[in-house]
Amino acid sequence: MSAVKPEGQGPWLGFSLKGQQYAVSLTAVREVIRPGDITPVPGSPSDVLGIVNLRGQIVPVLDGRRRFGLDGEAAADELDAQRVIVFDDAGTIVGLRIDVIGDMLQFDPAAIAPPPPGRAARRDDPVSGVITRDDGFIALVDVGRLCRA
Repeated sequence: MSAVKPEGQGPWLGFSLKGQQYAVSLTAVREVIRPGDITPVPGSPSDVLGIVNLRGQIVPVLDGRRRFGLDGEAAADELDAQRVIVFDDAGTIVGLRIDVIGDMLQFDPAAIAPPPPGRAARRDDPVSGVITRDDGFIALVDVGRLCRA
C-alpha cells in the first residue's frame, strides 16, 4: 500500500454529495457561497453547471454530483442546503456545487489510505485518498485534479 500525499496537513473542510462524505484541504478553499444565479454555458461538459460572476470575476461552477460520478439531482427539500465551494488552485478559480457543507476536520495524516481500487483507474478522479471512520469513510479531494477538469 503506497502512502498518499494529501495537499496540506492543516484542517479540512467536510461536505457531502448524495450522502457520501468528502473533505478538501482548507488551504485550497477561497470561500463558500450560496448557488445564486448560475448562467449555463452552451456546449460545456456535462459536469459544468455554468458560470457565476463573483465580484467581477467569472468563475466556472461544476456539479459535484456529476463530477464525482453520482447520479440524480438533489430533492426539492435539499436545495436550501446546497452551497458552492470556491477553490483557488494556484490562481485557477473553480466552484463546486455540493449538497451540504460539513464540519472542519482534523485527522492524522498516517490514517490516510489510497482510494478504493476502482477509483484509481480514472485519471481524472479527484479523490486522492480516504479516511476510514466508524460511520463509513471520508473521501479526500485533490483540488488540483478537480480544478483541471
